[in-house]
Amino acid sequence: MALGHRLELRQGQGLVITPQLQQAIKLLQLSNLELDAFVEAELERNPLLQRDDGPVETERTADEAERPTENLGLDAVSDSAASQQMDATPDDVSPGERATGDGAESGAEQAGGQIDWSRTGGGGSFEGDGHYEEALTRPPTLVEHLTEQLAVAGLSPPQVVVAGVLIDAVDEAGYLRADLDEVAGRLGCDLAFVEGVLTVLQGFEPAGVMARDVRECLALQLKDVNRYDPCMAALLDNLDLLARRDMNALRKACGVDDEDLREMVAEIRALTPRPGAAFHSDPPQTLTPDVHVRETPGGLWHVELNTDTLPKVLVDQRYHARVSKGARTDQEKTFVSDSFATANWLVKSLDQRAKTILKVSSEIVRQQDGFLAYGVEHLRPLNLKTVADAIGMHESTVSRVTSNKYIATPRGVFELKYFFTSAIQATEGGEAHSAASVRHKIKALVEAERTEADVHSDDRLVEILKESGVDIARRTVAKYREALRIPSSVERRRLIKETA
Repeated sequence: MALGHRLELRQGQGLVITPQLQQAIKLLQLSNLELDAFVEAELERNPLLQRDDGPVETERTADEAERPTENLGLDAVSDSAASQQMDATPDDVSPGERATGDGAESGAEQAGGQIDWSRTGGGGSFEGDGHYEEALTRPPTLVEHLTEQLAVAGLSPPQVVVAGVLIDAVDEAGYLRADLDEVAGRLGCDLAFVEGVLTVLQGFEPAGVMARDVRECLALQLKDVNRYDPCMAALLDNLDLLARRDMNALRKACGVDDEDLREMVAEIRALTPRPGAAFHSDPPQTLTPDVHVRETPGGLWHVELNTDTLPKVLVDQRYHARVSKGARTDQEKTFVSDSFATANWLVKSLDQRAKTILKVSSEIVRQQDGFLAYGVEHLRPLNLKTVADAIGMHESTVSRVTSNKYIATPRGVFELKYFFTSAIQATEGGEAHSAASVRHKIKALVEAERTEADVHSDDRLVEILKESGVDIARRTVAKYREALRIPSSVERRRLIKETA
């Protein structure tokens, strides 16, 4: 059979993901911080984009983006008036606003070129320059606190040098994260000399600082209150037995009776394994929700986007028209055209992202209204497919929208994925229970235990849950209990006996 060449025409269908569609998908799964960083990079790269810092009185065009709102039949859900300004027209920005020359007046200058000194703060600095005040008011860091004590410790210059290196190697918890042999070799001194400096530093406040492990940290704190004796040393040498609550073996290792052992354990529990944590001065990261939910006077739920997390950008159409006329080469024309298309697509993608988040959040609120009204025990089983089918989207889209997005409710701030829980079947064919509500019931039952007789085994927890309509297996109860970090019934009885 001879081989040959031939041409054929075939017709078919295929899905091609364009770069613009890839960008829109990427924007869906970004958190508010990541989105703000992405938009900031686009503002620096694209000269036709401009951040909308406030309302601009210009005519509105017919292409203005629609208001991102979702009307629910069961719940009153709408977007706030402020969130309607997510998208704006290119006419909102005039080319004259881009200039900084003619007619531009500095905010600090008044008529006649005089400076308004009423806006200055302490030290002659202008308003907003509060670094000096901030340095005076913020709490000292652990390194600063140790350095202050080093200045009055009376050490020799060589010892001060070694102490400075050791202090720099302290982590946020107050532990020394440096190898003494390596420090001695690097500084060209004896190991005994470095250990002597470390001994001095371990006498600094807070007690337990500069320790190399937990045992040494606890020992330093006990020495500080003159409670370190051979029995305590034996207890610290057997912290693994204390973690397992093996009191019989611990009593034999320490050579004390039950009463003395209880007192020793109570003293250990009063110590802190992280002495430097109080000096950690980094400001806490504030969790900013993407969506707010509040109850209306009529008992319905009002869902609105948090406009503070939505970057507001505009396309400067007039500036585009001006630079288009000035473009001469094909390269310049291509750059202006691509920048204009990219800017328009970004504005539309941000608007579509906001609408999608609102739509998904509204459906979640509709499905989990019982949780909002009555608490976690009324959290319903929910999966991505249920929400996707209800709003006419794909499951992957719902998954991207709920990633790294948070919703503020009257019961706290939760990640949107929190509301998706697996189902636990009910007894006698009743309505299924969510895994989160079952875990909450297990936790409540354990927290209600007061005496040894009240402690429930996993089998007893299964019986109680089945009596309340939850059909659950013993291994599932054990898995949920371990996930909640609840000890076994034997350990809980032992703990109640010790604290009695």
